[in-house]
Amino acid sequence: MYDKIFIHVGQICTATKPTEISTVLGSCVAVCLYDKLYMYGSMNHYLLPMWNGNGLQSPKFGNISIPKMIESMINAGCSIANMEAKLFGGANINFATNEDMMIGRRNVMTAKEILREYGVKITAEDTGGSVGRRIMMRSDIGKIYLKYSGASQNGEVLSGN
Repeated sequence: MYDKIFIHVGQICTATKPTEISTVLGSCVAVCLYDKLYMYGSMNHYLLPMWNGNGLQSPKFGNISIPKMIESMINAGCSIANMEAKLFGGANINFATNEDMMIGRRNVMTAKEILREYGVKITAEDTGGSVGRRIMMRSDIGKIYLKYSGASQNGEVLSGN
């Protein structure tokens, strides 16, 4: 039997026992990490790509959230060499055309950049577009179930291994 955890903006969940971790995304991004050796999984949900130095450092920023999530996996006994990442979200919900307003795209670029710096391989991705997504990760097998929120794109998709 799986524990079930729903994460909100600015939250990270690292599971060392079988857990169904889920969230809903628009322009936000979720990075899902999976350790193939330990069979542990982790998911974050961040709103903005970069913390600008004002206020408290918060996992609602990608450049804070992703390193914290990697650190939580390492603290659970995982190794970066055994980790793989899957990326979701980053939609252009408001149909912005100004590059500065395309938060979703910048969120995705931040995730890719940080994961590359840490040496974590990205094995699956469903990002961009103009509709939201609901995802659920089974932490012990690293599978992601995805459902689009747009009426014309509804359907359940299995992502990854």
